[in-house]
Amino acid sequence: MKIFINPGHDICLDSGAVNPVSGLKECDVALSIGEVLQKLLLSNNHQVYLLQSDNLACVVTTANSWQADIFISLHCNAANRTAHGTETLVYKYGGMAERLATLIQDSIVSSLGTTNRGVKERPNLIVLNSTSMPAVLIELAFIDQEDDVNKLINCQEEFALAIYQGVKNFFE
Repeated sequence: MKIFINPGHDICLDSGAVNPVSGLKECDVALSIGEVLQKLLLSNNHQVYLLQSDNLACVVTTANSWQADIFISLHCNAANRTAHGTETLVYKYGGMAERLATLIQDSIVSSLGTTNRGVKERPNLIVLNSTSMPAVLIELAFIDQEDDVNKLINCQEEFALAIYQGVKNFFE
């Protein structure tokens, strides 16, 4: 299978959310987890394309041209330093993307014990509404909440493994 991984944001234009205490950047966490996920998928005979860029039109065009089977965008949430948990976003409910999102969401929550914020519709996001394959955007955890940020720092392999397990279950 062909899996497109889009670690959210990039260091050049918009690093995404930043932890106000440590300075940890969303783009760095997303890339690190994306690279671990890429290695897992490659070692299990999947084709993988990883692209981190704030040029989302380019990201979508590349994924569509490459004819990926699924699209996974990785992000960290931020709010008010008290919100926490994992949520996975889809363009709309009822399709293959929702099935993929549910499998990944359930795998992360059960593996890492993050709060289950559920699968949510987000039709206004270009990486979800303009891709031609099932696409999900995973908000791994909150980068500005103490318990979540500790998991984002110390459990990156576990996040990648949980996402991999969700992908594996999707293709079975």
